[in-house]
Amino acid sequence: MRSHLAQTRTMAPMAPQTPTTPPASTTVSALPSVGARVLAFLAILIGGTAGGIIGYAFVDLQLTGDSSLWAGLGALFGAVVAALGTAVVVILTLRAMGEWNTIRAREELAAASAKSNAANRNVPRVR
Repeated sequence: MRSHLAQTRTMAPMAPQTPTTPPASTTVSALPSVGARVLAFLAILIGGTAGGIIGYAFVDLQLTGDSSLWAGLGALFGAVVAALGTAVVVILTLRAMGEWNTIRAREELAAASAKSNAANRNVPRVR
């Protein structure tokens, strides 16, 4: 006699998964395009490089003799500060661009909706 705890259980076979296409939606991604992100990254690199050159030159002009350590630290500091400043500007620009695209898409959707509603109502349009 088997107890109810010792019974073996089997699972029913799973139904085959059918690929589903995502529903067509009107959501707009806030993610900037790949080209915009590449340009943003390049802008940060160029800003950091320019800051490094300026930092090196500034410290090199201030000191005489063997000042390679201080010039290197000036270059590092200048590069970091300039890259961070450029990154702030780039992030704000990308966010503004994404918001502008979202607003534009929303307005286009509203215009298309209004146009289809006007066509469905059969109301004479005044020109």
